[in-house]
Amino acid sequence: MLSAFLSAFRTPDLRKKLLFTVGIIAIYRLGATLPSPGVSYGNVQKCLDTLQGDTTGVLNLLNLFSGGALLQLSVFALGIMPYITASIILQLLTVVIPRLEQLRKEGQAGQAKITQYTRYLTLGLGILQASAFVALARSGQLFQNRCDQFPIIPEGTGIPDWLTLGILVMTMTAGTGVVMWLGELITDRGVGNGMSVLIFTSIAARLPGEGWSIKNSQGWWKFFLVIALVLVVITAVTFIEQAQRRIPVQYAKRMIGRRMYGGTSTYIPLKVNQAGVIPVIFGSSLLYLPQLALQFFDQTNPGKTQAWIQNNLVAPDSPIYISVYFLLIIFFTYFYVSITFNPTEVADNMKKYGGFVPGIRPGKPTADYLDFILSRITLPGALYLGIVSILPNFFFIWLDNQQYQNFPFGGTAVLIMVGVGLETVKQIESQLMQRNYEGFLR
Repeated sequence: MLSAFLSAFRTPDLRKKLLFTVGIIAIYRLGATLPSPGVSYGNVQKCLDTLQGDTTGVLNLLNLFSGGALLQLSVFALGIMPYITASIILQLLTVVIPRLEQLRKEGQAGQAKITQYTRYLTLGLGILQASAFVALARSGQLFQNRCDQFPIIPEGTGIPDWLTLGILVMTMTAGTGVVMWLGELITDRGVGNGMSVLIFTSIAARLPGEGWSIKNSQGWWKFFLVIALVLVVITAVTFIEQAQRRIPVQYAKRMIGRRMYGGTSTYIPLKVNQAGVIPVIFGSSLLYLPQLALQFFDQTNPGKTQAWIQNNLVAPDSPIYISVYFLLIIFFTYFYVSITFNPTEVADNMKKYGGFVPGIRPGKPTADYLDFILSRITLPGALYLGIVSILPNFFFIWLDNQQYQNFPFGGTAVLIMVGVGLETVKQIESQLMQRNYEGFLR
């Protein structure tokens, strides 16, 4: 592998792509630490020390994807999450709106139009999310009302409050647009998968600090035990992320003019984890609703319903919370796979070009066969996603410390880092193979 890396840097154009990607990542991390105008950086740091990572639900997920920039209200505080949300919304709407489905079938031109819609929706979501987070920071709920003595957005500076808040929202929205542009630059001129690389960078940036905090509070033996468990989880995730069921497909020979076409054999790869990390995001977002509902209750005189929600649907170490989270991930895995993979459409395309599964008649029997295989292979994929996603909750119980509720060594973080790492290595390896070099994976 070391020789493969050396070969990559010896190749001039590939070396330029790697260095360009590193430069974009450096700019991204600089923007993630650069304070937004109107935000008191000193008070933010005091609040972070007071909070000690105790956030839940969607705030936990957003802070993870932004590399800790969200709670600092930096220029790139929103990170890449508005783009991810916009992409998911457009993907779901493609199934509902015929116009979007037609654009998807038009190839590169239609995909460029969908990408343009995604950019517009990203900026719109950026404005909404920036306004929401600024309002939460202003009211103190972003830090769970623990930092009333340290105002994040100080008043009485001589500038009208509406102007300060407006500039802050515009800055964070513009930061979202810049992050989206940086990701597209990596895709076009770097190693590819720009948005995924930025998410990988955000998550990886938090690992050293979280690991060192474990060492300081729990000691060396728990620190090394956590590292060993993380390596086991990464190995298992890598194995399952690479696992796939290959459906053989045979194409019949056809005469077109004077030339013979077809007669080849290929396969349809059905991954065990066909849904990726989307079900985890959906499940986390839905579990945030009970916590949001608590804001409408009387905080000074909590009733039985409020106490039950707090103890069972908000506390991450609750057995009910873990069970509901696990079941939601399984449900959304089946739901997302059902709307993203259409066996009838795949069977019709195969029939159109003379393809068939050996032993299965073309048309509806092929669609029924693919649907049967997909339903069988989705179950272990859903269980795998659920088990990996609830690992941080068990780490939280084991470490017995509020600081590790944002534990980044399991669940969504590992799924994203392993997936992006494997895809990036494959991208570089394919470019090495084009130049007759040996790849990374021998």
